[in-house]
Amino acid sequence: MKTPLTRLATRLAALCALVAATAATTLPAQNITLPAPQKTGGMPLMDALAKRSSARAFNTTRELTPQQMSNLLWAAFGINRDDGKASKRTAPTASNKQEHDLYVLLKTGAYLYDAKTNTLLLVAPGDKRELGGTQPFAQTAPFTVLMVADAARQSNREMASADAGFIGQNIYLYCASENLATVVRASVDRPKIAAALSLKPTQWVVLAQSVGYAP
Repeated sequence: MKTPLTRLATRLAALCALVAATAATTLPAQNITLPAPQKTGGMPLMDALAKRSSARAFNTTRELTPQQMSNLLWAAFGINRDDGKASKRTAPTASNKQEHDLYVLLKTGAYLYDAKTNTLLLVAPGDKRELGGTQPFAQTAPFTVLMVADAARQSNREMASADAGFIGQNIYLYCASENLATVVRASVDRPKIAAALSLKPTQWVVLAQSVGYAP
């Protein structure tokens, strides 16, 4: 025979299970709408160039704010002009092919950066940071950008590689201005990334770049 205390404990356990199940179904990983990027201010260019450096150690518990993510992605490859025919970007591309898509790896999932809506579109839920590189530090960095080119837009791989370099340098300069640590890499498991992010056969990862605070 159950005592009042036993019945209470049973009800509390059931309530906890219900709350956990509700949270799991009502709070799934979602798209992230970023705040509008701040397009003014920051460190003078020559000062940022003087501070530009690579770092291979990150504070794994301190996250970038949504505003920092917005500013960084806009600086990397955001839209800075619209002439009525085509939007132009902060980084140049050969013949304005704009062949790169930026994928972002966070603890909550892998996302595709939509420059037009300033949104991170969820591609794969769950912590995908292990895809960020073959080195241990790259797999725990709080924020990693994958520069993914599409041969359907630019078949010349040399030009696509050069264009990725422009994007990477923009990230370097933003990080120098914001006192953030960063490093760009080519050492990634491309087949694993392609499978995890459901990339098209014409897409390939050119570079990866991790960002975070210094430890």
